[in-house]
Amino acid sequence: MLAYVLEGRHAALSAHRPRPVMDPAGFVRVRTRIAGICNTDLELIRGYMGFSGVLGHEFVGEALDGALAGRRVVGGINFGCDNCERCDAGDSRHCATRKVLGILGADGVIAEEFLIPERNLVEVPDTVTDVQAVFAEPLAAACEIIEQLGGTTRHRRTLVLGDGKLGLLIAQVLAVHGAEVDLVGHHLDELEWIEDARVNRLARTLPEKATAAYDLVVEATGSASGLAEALRATEPRGTLVLKSTVAGLHEIDLAPIVINEITVLGSRCGRMKSAVELLERTSIMTEPLIDSRRELSEAESAFARAQEKGARKVLLVNP
Repeated sequence: MLAYVLEGRHAALSAHRPRPVMDPAGFVRVRTRIAGICNTDLELIRGYMGFSGVLGHEFVGEALDGALAGRRVVGGINFGCDNCERCDAGDSRHCATRKVLGILGADGVIAEEFLIPERNLVEVPDTVTDVQAVFAEPLAAACEIIEQLGGTTRHRRTLVLGDGKLGLLIAQVLAVHGAEVDLVGHHLDELEWIEDARVNRLARTLPEKATAAYDLVVEATGSASGLAEALRATEPRGTLVLKSTVAGLHEIDLAPIVINEITVLGSRCGRMKSAVELLERTSIMTEPLIDSRRELSEAESAFARAQEKGARKVLLVNP
């Protein structure tokens, strides 16, 4: 079958990847309908996590087996052992021996078919389109911030650093939950639509007057340099949420975290059910985030486009 495979730091389309076999207990096969190329996929190619295998973890597909066979599905990307305290508590996202779809020890979704634990799947309602559902995984990551902050951000003066795909989803989710959201990024002139989601566009860089002006700051720049700017914007006893995963190393003075008693939250994956429910009941905008749609057979050019400066979400369609 067709699949986009990373070996070492070389990624290429293969026409001869074996189709997944129903071997692991509790797993089902899913036929990919649409897959999204994520910045994490690009960082994996640069050496992040040392992954080898089929890339991709953002998808909407059709279950081929199990109770949801024939239904459209999305799914959580963490494969817990199902036999430890964290898994028993329903938090396979932090299972010590977990595998992660297309990131750690498990082939991903940029292929005609893939395997995933049946328990990870969430059915997509008829009112949610494929091009909305394919954003469920990054949207779940945005919703995770709300969960970590206790369920609400109402009336908090909030800054989102980074106007890429994830940053724009985060800004919308925070606004839906009542935050007063400012957005800083490099492509704001193209983002008039984000103001319809009650998000204020600021500038390419953070104004000096905004130093230490925000109770809640989310760093989603996708770069190693974003942390210092995010820290500068966080007011004393404020909260700084880190979303970027990059192959590079951070070099930063951590003293302000201590001096200003800043709470730092690492924030990763969220619950897929929360994302699907949000798509169903609100007007989270995904269409403006799409750069282009290409067939799976065009994965090489799709990844080339995804790596270009300013590219938004590139989608791969399995016809």
